[in-house]
Amino acid sequence: MSAKMSNAPVYYALAQAHFNPVAAMAKYVDQIQDRLRRDGYPLFEPQQFMQLVVPGPGQAQPREPQIQQAVSWLMTRSDRSAGFILGPSTITYHTTRYQTHNEFIAELLRGLAAVHEAVSLDHVSRLGLRYLDAVLPRAGETTEQYLVGGLHGIDFDAVRQHAMTESVFTTDTRPLARNGTLVVRVYRAVAPLGFPPDMLPTGLAVAPQFEIKEAREHAIIDTDHYVQGRMPVELDELNEQLISLHATIKSVFRATTTDHARGVWT
Repeated sequence: MSAKMSNAPVYYALAQAHFNPVAAMAKYVDQIQDRLRRDGYPLFEPQQFMQLVVPGPGQAQPREPQIQQAVSWLMTRSDRSAGFILGPSTITYHTTRYQTHNEFIAELLRGLAAVHEAVSLDHVSRLGLRYLDAVLPRAGETTEQYLVGGLHGIDFDAVRQHAMTESVFTTDTRPLARNGTLVVRVYRAVAPLGFPPDMLPTGLAVAPQFEIKEAREHAIIDTDHYVQGRMPVELDELNEQLISLHATIKSVFRATTTDHARGVWT
């Protein structure tokens, strides 16, 4: 999908890199923010949240899981269409105005480059892409016309409230990582268009065509593809790895949707 669909169903997408933890990241935030501000992301919002910390194995004294306060930093475009979320060990690029995968991947690498310039990272430990596609049938249509037969769910003589299918695959993701993990979930419901609880567009504005607050029949295709392993901080190599991840996502998108759906979206 290097060429943008005229009615693309992507309503939220994120690309993420995990790297070696930088405990003193707060010291470098000003430098990173100034670089990204000059690149078109002027809004800056520190964000505090609570997280569950589970002690690792092998500790002499077993400890109970603890709730700790953590911080991340949002660096966002003025129109809130896209931005970065920076943490002590992650940089995420997310957008509600997805264009093409080449632009999308380039922006994640822009953010990673800004972090590496400031803190001199040792390695990247995980790379991932995740997309939410909204299946919004037109008047007189149903979601079944947009999803392949295996995703239609159980046919039963009762009113369906919601349904969910999940498939997990091991993928060939070279050049940097031999194997990746691909997770494809399809949610169906009669409800407002929403987001999975672990994937909220913090700090961004939803595109007007996807601001659907009344209940209506729809489906969400949630595609998550990632690799893990010790990868060098070489942007050209990371770019090739991300392109490989996207190629598989493109293939599974075709395996999930019908010719009718792609005709409507093209």
